[in-house]
Amino acid sequence: MKYKRHNEIIKIVNSYNIETQDELIEKLRDRGYDVTQATISRDIRELKLTKVAAGHNAYKYAVPTHDSQIYSSKYQYIVRETIISVESACNMIVLKTLAGMAQAAAAAIDALGWNEIVGSIAGDDTIFIVMRTPEKAEEYTQNFRNILNIR
Repeated sequence: MKYKRHNEIIKIVNSYNIETQDELIEKLRDRGYDVTQATISRDIRELKLTKVAAGHNAYKYAVPTHDSQIYSSKYQYIVRETIISVESACNMIVLKTLAGMAQAAAAAIDALGWNEIVGSIAGDDTIFIVMRTPEKAEEYTQNFRNILNIR
């Protein structure tokens, strides 16, 4: 039963923008699975589902590929541990990092593969990121703040 439920969860996550566990529970119940929040929480952990940007300051569950999950979590760790502030102006984002860490953080950000980034430049403790539009700069500023748990 668990194997079938896990397969169904993967199908749902790949087909819909599922932002919350409640949405996932609802979709599973529509398909005949009577599940609790605790079961879904365990399933999410076992399947190693991650939250990825879905645009417009929203996040959705995603099924990571083996390599992308390992690297994405490492890159996000680098971002979390090195960046200390985030600001945006027009279509640019300015990130302040710990001294000497800007290039490592910029390399991690580049590796995340966010297509809306035109390019980035890193110094010793500052990263400038050029986004395609001011709206994307604002959206990704919030994405960085979410990763860093800053409001």
